[in-house]
Amino acid sequence: MSAVTPARPASSPMPPGAPGAPPYRGPRPGGPGQHPGPGPRPGPYGPPPTGYRPPPGAVPPGAMAPGPFAPPAGPQAPPAGFRRPRPRPSPRRSANPAVTVVVPTRNEARNLEVVLPQIAAVRPAVHEIIVVDGNSTDDTIGTARRTLPWVRCITQTRKGKGNAMACGFAAATGDVVVMFDADGSADPAEIPAFVSALVAGADFAKGTRFAAGGGSDDITLLRRTGNAGLNGVANALFGTSYTDLCYGYNAFWADLLPLLELPDPGEPQPEDGTMLWGDGFEIETVLNCRIAAAGLKITEVPSVEKQRMFGETNLRTFADGTRVLRTLLSEHRRADKRKN
Repeated sequence: MSAVTPARPASSPMPPGAPGAPPYRGPRPGGPGQHPGPGPRPGPYGPPPTGYRPPPGAVPPGAMAPGPFAPPAGPQAPPAGFRRPRPRPSPRRSANPAVTVVVPTRNEARNLEVVLPQIAAVRPAVHEIIVVDGNSTDDTIGTARRTLPWVRCITQTRKGKGNAMACGFAAATGDVVVMFDADGSADPAEIPAFVSALVAGADFAKGTRFAAGGGSDDITLLRRTGNAGLNGVANALFGTSYTDLCYGYNAFWADLLPLLELPDPGEPQPEDGTMLWGDGFEIETVLNCRIAAAGLKITEVPSVEKQRMFGETNLRTFADGTRVLRTLLSEHRRADKRKN
């Protein structure tokens, strides 16, 4: 079982050039959206952990990543318009990882005008930002490209936040993947704290609103109560000590993707309109459970959730809460079967 280690609350980063601020080393070679350059080099997140051993499923150095979504047996045509990403060099763990930020969207054009420049302004700079759109009707993709010309935009292959995330993960070329909501509730300035937790030895950096240094301007009493109950169920089933199971601001090393076994983005949408398991808002819970079941190291990172800036939330408190509970029970059965 995985132990959850709290991270130290991070102080606000000083802007580049301020007195006492560390020198800015710039983005990885090749600029935003390009593959990272060869060879390790020291970085702003501190030294790599002593005696680090890659987890099960990690790609050996120099090998090509097999990709988290193996194609199904036999020839199958992918959905119209879907293009599988080209093979990437194997992700690596270093003191200066390339960071991919995956942003799922559905009618978030006005929010992206604010959020994308904020992510681009983070220092150390991120390697790439991938906007995964769910067939928005407000020109979300066009707005993203006008706001930040080097942003990568793709369209998800089915419906649901989980499918959007899986599509973004499959397209990522960075060493670290950051899950980031488009509604303005997450603070991009916290990204370095998540990456620092990973560089310090964590496999998975779990955002939490309920640790010292965290907070929320948006959560209701009903959602807080439901989250607390779901935390208790998850911790009892998986031996963890999560304090904020349902928070979606998380980061992890990209070499863990094969271990997560998420639904293949190339699979077609079921004809009856239902979602594949893992395609909905339960995606965060699926990740939390599979990371814990694999015995990997989890560090919680304090995070402050702000209110959504524009538009309406896609969350459905009771329906999504019920789906999370079903996910916990299903993932526990899955973990038990794999032990036997």
